[in-house]
Amino acid sequence: MLAVAEHYAITDTGRQRRANEDSLLDRCPLFAVADGMGGAQAGEVASRIAVEVLGEAGTDFSDPRQALIESAKRANARIYELSHRDAAHAGMGTTMTALYVGEREVTVAHVGDSRAYRMRDGQLERLTEDHSLVDELIRQGRLTPEEAEEHPQRSIITRALGPEASVLVDAHTFPAEAGDVYMICSDGLTGMLSEQLLAEILNEHLSMRDAAVALVQAANEAGGRDNITAVLVRLEQAQSGSMQSLEPLFTLPDGLAQGQEQPTRAHSATALAEAPPTLGSAQQPQLPRAPAPQREPAHGRRRRRSRVATIIAAVVLALLVVAAYLTMQSVFFIGTNARGEVTIFRGLPYVLPGGIRLYTTDYVSGVSAASLTPQSRRTLLNNALRSEENAGELVRALELGRLSGG
Repeated sequence: MLAVAEHYAITDTGRQRRANEDSLLDRCPLFAVADGMGGAQAGEVASRIAVEVLGEAGTDFSDPRQALIESAKRANARIYELSHRDAAHAGMGTTMTALYVGEREVTVAHVGDSRAYRMRDGQLERLTEDHSLVDELIRQGRLTPEEAEEHPQRSIITRALGPEASVLVDAHTFPAEAGDVYMICSDGLTGMLSEQLLAEILNEHLSMRDAAVALVQAANEAGGRDNITAVLVRLEQAQSGSMQSLEPLFTLPDGLAQGQEQPTRAHSATALAEAPPTLGSAQQPQLPRAPAPQREPAHGRRRRRSRVATIIAAVVLALLVVAAYLTMQSVFFIGTNARGEVTIFRGLPYVLPGGIRLYTTDYVSGVSAASLTPQSRRTLLNNALRSEENAGELVRALELGRLSGG
């Protein structure tokens, strides 16, 4: 069985756009990237709707492929309806590439020219085909990949969520292996960097966070013509006792845990009554024997002790929950939100199975993590637990330029 060992999501406006119309979903084991299009921020609305609809589906899929297709079609219907109801959103649409990690395989659903890749044994493999004019010309043999990179119509896509009342969704399932790294990204990344350079950067960085930041920086250094979004996921073999299968938080003594009868000191009134008289003494009158106490059947004692054990367990668990809640309210850490902005979070930097986050957003700065120097990232984005005052001072210093950016 496989598990997500590490994942990291990042988005950046780029160097030539005023607004970021990309959106992403980072809810293990479900991930998505959407690249919106349309004027007056309509593209931002469309991409946000796409990831919101996908997020509404939850993450417990009996048939991931069908679930992702249905979610994409619901998103298409919602975007289409809004674009026809509100003139300000007319013509809006979005790409979407979604990735679902199962126990032994991954499923990818895809519309548009955002992409999914798999890095295995140092080799990068593209898992999706762009729904774009130039890719269609490449498939027809009328254009080479090199010619496509500079084609004046390379940004024209032939399929998206929203422009039409119905949409065809590509969805495929791929066998997964421990050590695989999966990346989904918008064309703001792939339009700036060749696949060879993508592979080199991914191979140079073991950490998903470091790799994602390096990819965004490289795309910006290459011109940053579009919004840049990437989600990276690394798989490993699931370990017993990991966060994937939580171990009990406490244990009871073996006897209570198993309902076994505990040894007790014997007190026999019958034995005392039947003791023979002392030698040489006169025969004493026999006292009436005390009736032997009625012993409770063993199964009754086990049931009673089992009930006691259950009550003890419930009380201890309640105390642990209260302690965890109080701890979460008193500690903070600094990370990035879904848009890649430096953010102060309240709580602990962990996500339990089922997507249960042990933290909430406390404050969002206006600083993109991609703009930080490596030293600043190591100082801020290390998930170290801090006091509210310490976290606030660091982020305020960053906003005022006292901590250097890139």
